[in-house]
Amino acid sequence: MDALDLTRLALFVPTFFLVSITPGMCMTLSLTLGMTVGVRRTLWMMAGELLGVAMVALAAVLGVAAMMLKYPTAFLVFKWLGGAYLAWLGIQMWRARGRMVLVAPTERTADAPLPTRRALALQGFVTAAANPKGWAFCIALLPPFINDSAPLAPQLVAMLAIIMLTETTCLLIYASGGRTLSGLLARSENVRLVNRIAGTLMFGVGAWLALG
Repeated sequence: MDALDLTRLALFVPTFFLVSITPGMCMTLSLTLGMTVGVRRTLWMMAGELLGVAMVALAAVLGVAAMMLKYPTAFLVFKWLGGAYLAWLGIQMWRARGRMVLVAPTERTADAPLPTRRALALQGFVTAAANPKGWAFCIALLPPFINDSAPLAPQLVAMLAIIMLTETTCLLIYASGGRTLSGLLARSENVRLVNRIAGTLMFGVGAWLALG
């Protein structure tokens, strides 16, 4: 790697970290799930989200995003359906129904339903893949960091590794913050408040995704 590539790398790392740590759809979702299902189970959502981010990043670099912009109808339908699903989950959480609500310790049972791993992973993937700001960011930011005079594959591998590591770190920060907030409120017997906060955030993510 020559000096030019090192310079690009030195610029890419802090740039992507600042973008990732900024509150957005995926970080809000991580915060919400950290509040209701805990950090460990939120890891499944993170896995889906990371897969979606990787797909968007690769598409942006390889030019697939241009086709999405040229034929936006399918993307809009996917975006609206994903947003409606997340908004519906938010309403369920507000009403203290469904598998993602926080349950008071005195009401918790061994067979209390939890969101499935597949459902959590799908949530993360849809939120990342249907996020218009994610597409716009990747289209605008990633191609300028590609060195046309160097092989593409090693650069993509390095960029994706940085993106995955940075995104995972930020998601964990938000999920841990949500779990801490949930614990503080639950000890004060404010479980309903936690569910309503989480439901409002989830609904907001859904509306943001559908209308953004």
